[in-house]
Amino acid sequence: MKNFTDKIVVITGAGSGMGRAYAQEFEKVGAKLSLCDIDAVGLEETVETLQRHGEDRVFALAVDVADEEAMNEYADASRGALGNAHIVINNAGIAGGMVPGAEMPVKDHERVFAVNYYGVVHGTLAFMPQLEAVDEAALVNVSSIFGMIGAPGNADYCATKFAVRGYTQVLMAEMVKSHIQVHLVHPGGIDTNIVKGTTAEDDAKDLLVTPPNDIAKKVIEGVRKNKRRIVYGKASRPAQVMSNFAPLKVVAKALHRGVERGQGLGASPSS
Repeated sequence: MKNFTDKIVVITGAGSGMGRAYAQEFEKVGAKLSLCDIDAVGLEETVETLQRHGEDRVFALAVDVADEEAMNEYADASRGALGNAHIVINNAGIAGGMVPGAEMPVKDHERVFAVNYYGVVHGTLAFMPQLEAVDEAALVNVSSIFGMIGAPGNADYCATKFAVRGYTQVLMAEMVKSHIQVHLVHPGGIDTNIVKGTTAEDDAKDLLVTPPNDIAKKVIEGVRKNKRRIVYGKASRPAQVMSNFAPLKVVAKALHRGVERGQGLGASPSS
């Protein structure tokens, strides 16, 4: 997909962070925007940052991506307001419980999976008929560098991001002959509020430094070039190298040493 003028771009988790950055950067290249977030106030603030936010250019609705029925209703409302979606960015995510995996209660896993994984599934299924109905389309699912390596203290978060990775790679294989491009994004340490107010806030300061608009620009470039996997941000390169080439024993020891040295690998790095 080379031209984004008047293409309808759906962005979940658009009320802050990377979601807001996607909205801003896609607006710059001429797209129309369908935005959702559970945070109605943050969503309105995002709309106010846009240059052209008339009803014919931007549709915004407070939605919980963990709610399948609500996501289906949002998809219908979005189509009614703007038309069929051309690009869907399943970006919404939350931080995990940030306790050792062997001590993490099941309810923490369920809470994070509801948003980080099932939110992606709900967004994909709700908008797939619209992507199938247009001539060219793209599905962009946001994982994390913690979807490539198992970072200590992030069992629930990593599990969801690995799940997004697996789900998206299956879709890539199944839709390889389709007109729908499928993209998997692994952001590194992006400067967002995902760990604000959590026990990892102080530890994450040195990791969460990449401006969110930078990753948004990389995603736009990746969609233009039909780049299936987009890896970008603080610590993304070493995470990719470890994931692709290093034995698991070496990766585990390296991550353990990183936590001991206070290098911030125990904090969720994106969304």
